[in-house]
Amino acid sequence: MKKKLAFAFIMAIFTTGIVTFAAISVNLGFNSIFMKVWLKSWGISYIVAIPAILLIAPKIQSLVDFLFKETDKKIIK
Repeated sequence: MKKKLAFAFIMAIFTTGIVTFAAISVNLGFNSIFMKVWLKSWGISYIVAIPAILLIAPKIQSLVDFLFKETDKKIIK
């Protein structure tokens, strides 16, 4: 469980930082309030992303395992 929590916290830092930076820069541009708006958006996104990663990641992993089950069988033969 510690490993999953660490993954969620680290993954959320990078993904929310990159996505909010891109979205804010495109929509607002680099001006005097950019950093304030970006950091606020990043903080909110980070708080939302952690539980989302913890809840959604196992389901996505199961889906990927299912989708590649046939491919894995072919490689083993």
